[in-house]
Amino acid sequence: MTRSNKDKMVSLAGRLLVALILVFVLLPAIVVFISSFSSTAVLFFPPKGWSLRWFERALSYNDFRNGFYSGLIVTAWASTLAVLIGATLAIAVERYSFSGKRILEGVLLSPLFIPHFTIGLGLLMLVSQLNMTRGYALVIFCHIILVLPFVLRSIYVSLKNTEQRIELAASSLGAPPLMVVWTITVPLIMPGLFGGWLFAAILSFNEFTASLFITTQATQTLPVAMYNYVREFADPTLAALSVIYIAVTATMLALANRFLGLARVLNVESSER
Repeated sequence: MTRSNKDKMVSLAGRLLVALILVFVLLPAIVVFISSFSSTAVLFFPPKGWSLRWFERALSYNDFRNGFYSGLIVTAWASTLAVLIGATLAIAVERYSFSGKRILEGVLLSPLFIPHFTIGLGLLMLVSQLNMTRGYALVIFCHIILVLPFVLRSIYVSLKNTEQRIELAASSLGAPPLMVVWTITVPLIMPGLFGGWLFAAILSFNEFTASLFITTQATQTLPVAMYNYVREFADPTLAALSVIYIAVTATMLALANRFLGLARVLNVESSER
């Protein structure tokens, strides 16, 4: 066998391995998708019949609808505030030098490696000790902590891809620092701001682990409502809702990739080439 044939065999084997891995990863989603069309009241795979009634129930169930609206409230506030806070901190860390800069950066990125249930449980213990109510403010605060590292990452990439000489030129012409930020920096990093907001919104709306500890019946988000449902029922309603969930999330990511370029937002090195 020639070297060329060996290279082709290795390439083919590599592609086959990747395909098998993808099938293995997607297999649970495929099972859920097929089960969501079952006609029976008990979850079976493969289904004994086909029906769309579980999609209708998923869209009309009160707890799911209330959880959806609560999730929208939390997501809108958490993602917007995270972008405002993240943009301020990212510009300060990236453009200025000050004592404790690395410590601040480490603290801001710490939610990436701290388990979410630890953050949720810690906030629950804190509000219990302070006799505070578990309202929307607590849930929004928790979600800001969790999504802030992803917002910072997106904005960091935009800052690194902008020409700092434009900001220096504006400063040399007498523009004060705040004017430079609002008129030069912010417009230049707008794709990063929008990308950070989109990532924050997706992550916040799908957040479950921490939300389970800090939400109440009045503030429970959709993932928490889904968890409570599966504890009481075993019908395919949750499978149908999961299919809707996956479709909406995949659509949002596809739109982000189409208009923003996920590779450019997530990979500094490749975007700099």
